[in-house]
Amino acid sequence: MSWTARASARLAELPREARLLLVGVSINALGMGLSLPLLVVYLHDVRGLPLDVVGVLAGTPALSALVLLGPIGVLIDRLGPRRVQAGALACSSAGIGLLSVAQQAPPAFVAMALVGVGNAAFWPASQALVAAVVPSPLRPRYFGVSFALLNAGIGIGGVVSAFVASVDEPATFEWLYRGDALSFLVPLALLLGPLRHVGNRAAVQHHQQPGSYRQVLADRVFARFLLVVFASAFVGYGVIEAGWTGYARTVAEASTRTIGLAFAANTFAIVALQLAALRFIEGRRRTSMLALLGGIWAAAWVMLGVAGLVPGSMVGTLLLIGSLAVFGLGETLLSPIVPAITNDLATEALRGRYNAVSASAFQVAAVAAPALAGLLLDRGASAAFVAMLVGGCGVLALAAWRLGPHLPAAANGLPAARPEPAVGAALEAARAVTPSR
Repeated sequence: MSWTARASARLAELPREARLLLVGVSINALGMGLSLPLLVVYLHDVRGLPLDVVGVLAGTPALSALVLLGPIGVLIDRLGPRRVQAGALACSSAGIGLLSVAQQAPPAFVAMALVGVGNAAFWPASQALVAAVVPSPLRPRYFGVSFALLNAGIGIGGVVSAFVASVDEPATFEWLYRGDALSFLVPLALLLGPLRHVGNRAAVQHHQQPGSYRQVLADRVFARFLLVVFASAFVGYGVIEAGWTGYARTVAEASTRTIGLAFAANTFAIVALQLAALRFIEGRRRTSMLALLGGIWAAAWVMLGVAGLVPGSMVGTLLLIGSLAVFGLGETLLSPIVPAITNDLATEALRGRYNAVSASAFQVAAVAAPALAGLLLDRGASAAFVAMLVGGCGVLALAAWRLGPHLPAAANGLPAARPEPAVGAALEAARAVTPSR
């Protein structure tokens, strides 16, 4: 069976609302691919902004998200995830549109701040909305298919941008960014139209006390899970761009073509392997899969480290490309599992806050990891950089393994335990003699 046929079979098992959400993901991913690889080139080479200013602008969305995630979690619980996600899409579209015409640092900063607001609101709202329309057993399947479509769209968009963008013609960048801005309007239209009946404010009984972040943080199982989220972000996405690219360029002496091929291999691995990974995950403990993820990513970082021992060689080039392909294999395990566990642990009234706290743990790692990676690489401590990541993968595997016994069966991807026959019979007998009220 072809990849397309397998993907179609997986999609057919999802609710109609989930398939509509995936349409929005696909279109938006194409738009993201048009501009995602171009930010530094656009702001520095086309608009003439200094690299230190570009660095501040590039970090603005992550810092904005970190500051805003707390209030956004409250808004999701009070307004419903659909409204918050619609606002996030509008902010992101406005920010990217403004960036397409910004020629100085101040308007570019405003644009990136708007993108940050959109990013901060989108991910927790999106995951809460998925939880509202997709039954718990099917959520890993949705998140996995969504991740594959996201990477396929970004890959296709990246190919288009590679052929269209020209530093000598600034208008080509402007049109690519405008295309990205327009791509946000498709999922926005779906939320305001055929999906307007889902993801609205959860019904709360009048006698119930309003929820708070204190309740979320008092959930000891969720607190254990946050360590897994932080560790996965720190040794994964937090350093994949700045850390991996910096090491490949300065230590392994990789060419820009090699770096481009490595990222292409990463995207291809995700798209090719995600459906197989979903079949592998189903019926197995999610915590065991996260522990396996730690081992896979450790292998990827070891490959990167060995590439630095043979700089500029063909062996080094193959190791670099292979490291990101292996990293992509790990991503196919991470993407369906983390949001699924988050929403299985969350209560309906606090779903927005649970997703916001999970996203905050990710964002803290995403801010800290590249800064530490840059510090180590700048001081020539490349061996310490690799050792830190391999050791961090060990921490991830151990934290996931120790989380397993504490996680409810359903949240761990297993069927809920049924009472033993004798216990079941006793319960039935008790019901039979209990007087009705």
